[in-house]
Amino acid sequence: MTFLKGFTAGEADDVLKEDLTVPEYREYAAWDVPTRWFHWINALAVLGLIGTALVILFGDALGLSASGKVALKSIHVSLGYVMAINLLWRLVWAFLGNRYAGWRGILPGGPGYLTALRAYAASFLSGEPQQYVGHNPLARIGVALLFLLLLVQVATGLVIAGTDLYWPPFGHWFAAWVAAPGVDPSLVVPGATDLIDKASYDAMRAFRHPFVEVHELTFYALIVLIVLHVIAVVATEVHEGGSITSAMFTGRKILSRRPPDAP
Repeated sequence: MTFLKGFTAGEADDVLKEDLTVPEYREYAAWDVPTRWFHWINALAVLGLIGTALVILFGDALGLSASGKVALKSIHVSLGYVMAINLLWRLVWAFLGNRYAGWRGILPGGPGYLTALRAYAASFLSGEPQQYVGHNPLARIGVALLFLLLLVQVATGLVIAGTDLYWPPFGHWFAAWVAAPGVDPSLVVPGATDLIDKASYDAMRAFRHPFVEVHELTFYALIVLIVLHVIAVVATEVHEGGSITSAMFTGRKILSRRPPDAP
């Protein structure tokens, strides 16, 4: 070993021992461009949805006028469309993306998953957690829950948008339901009480109620999951390393140990 030339035998042994303790850092390609775009578009859309939703929920206490509430709901639903289209694209990309963006890399389950989950949990508790290029086995549970909650929000939100603002894809159907006899459903807008049939409107609102309940419950569950997600990212960054946060900008992770999901 020419790099040890000039050292005594004892010094060379010390150098070799010290060298063995130095982590061998290596860079891995993790998140492809579409996955990173999805992540940040989704994050911004969800934050906007949470902010507008909180103002709508507490609008009466904040003194929000009826027209102001309609305007805010319009912004909220517009952000919901952005989130829905972005989420739909992500579900499609799960069939087309790299190994870490695909279904097998983001959802729990599959051959050997439970073994991998136990191994990761044991390594984390030992103080030397395994480093993954993609989502670790525990994170895949969080991703599955996040996708599920987002899908519920999209489904219920589209129904509520149809009943509140008469916006697509269900708005025309709800407008036709509540329109007074002889009234063109396309003329029905929020607050147009003279254009609607009260009995039909009350029936529509009764139909709407369970969707609102689920939407609100899922909203609070989503906030809790987002907080847990941030905590998990920080904890993993501290204990595991791997430039997790920067990887969502650069697409690459720098790991000091060989990851179990390496190519």
